[in-house]
Amino acid sequence: MLSRRHLRIKALQALYAFYQSGNDDLALGEKQLLKSTDKLYELYIYQLSFLVKTIEFAANRIEEAKKKFFPTEEDLHPNTRFIDNKVIAQISENKDYNKWYRALKINWSEQGNLFHKAYQDIRSNETWNAYMTGQGNTYRQQKEAVIAVVREIMSAYDLLRQYYEDLSIYWSDEDFDTSLMMVIKTVKGFQEGWGPEMPLPSLYKTEPDDDDPLEDKQFMIKLFRATLMKDKQFESQIEQQVENWELERIAIMDMIIMKMALAELVTFPSIPVKVTINEYIEISKTYSSVKSKFFVNGILDKLVIKLKEDGTIKKTGRGLIE
Repeated sequence: MLSRRHLRIKALQALYAFYQSGNDDLALGEKQLLKSTDKLYELYIYQLSFLVKTIEFAANRIEEAKKKFFPTEEDLHPNTRFIDNKVIAQISENKDYNKWYRALKINWSEQGNLFHKAYQDIRSNETWNAYMTGQGNTYRQQKEAVIAVVREIMSAYDLLRQYYEDLSIYWSDEDFDTSLMMVIKTVKGFQEGWGPEMPLPSLYKTEPDDDDPLEDKQFMIKLFRATLMKDKQFESQIEQQVENWELERIAIMDMIIMKMALAELVTFPSIPVKVTINEYIEISKTYSSVKSKFFVNGILDKLVIKLKEDGTIKKTGRGLIE
């Protein structure tokens, strides 16, 4: 389910923590990388459960409204599209989801305020209201409505972000956004005829294609290892390309990004050079300074020319042999 960019980012975060800790135990660093990535899947389950529990909260509110001393016509005959969403029902009945829910011992019983605010935000959301009052109620429309809640309500829900950050040291802002992306992918992939036995998507792609036979989990581990194993060599190569600039003045994140790019360039023969360069430039835009993308791009361009000349970069596969 995670894209290669997300895997690169998880490796980057683990490498940053490794360098900052002063640790030299590669096995321990790798263990922390895998644990951090696995924790992301747990956050994904929490996000799914938040959707399910929000619908349950709404159903309870509807039932409570019917019991008023002077219920309105709307109270007695509510629009139940909100609580009758088939996609949410499929998630709540899914055996894989429920197995994880029980294993993680998720308990929202003390978080009524989170669901109250989410319920109010959903009810005032234009996209959701258009769905509630619009023509038709197809399965596709129900999926789009759920996706709108994730994109427009949950992604901007700072109280929920804070709740997760307080719950686990492994869950950062980036993980919050990534887990919501995973939820959206899951909802998009659901089909109307699916029953409870259909498994949830796995964290890693497990069926490699012909052009790139390395499984995603192994890709992430190998990238992490290769960066650390050739750390001094990559540092020396970078230093040779930096004119009038001491290594100590290079931001640590820029240095890690460039080392990772070098590791990928020389370790993964099936990944095109342009793909690697573009990926790390994009990552630098988010995880380093404003000007970093230009600096990283310039140094990597020089290094690619040199590494091609001395035969260090060797690409194989369709369209990769130069």
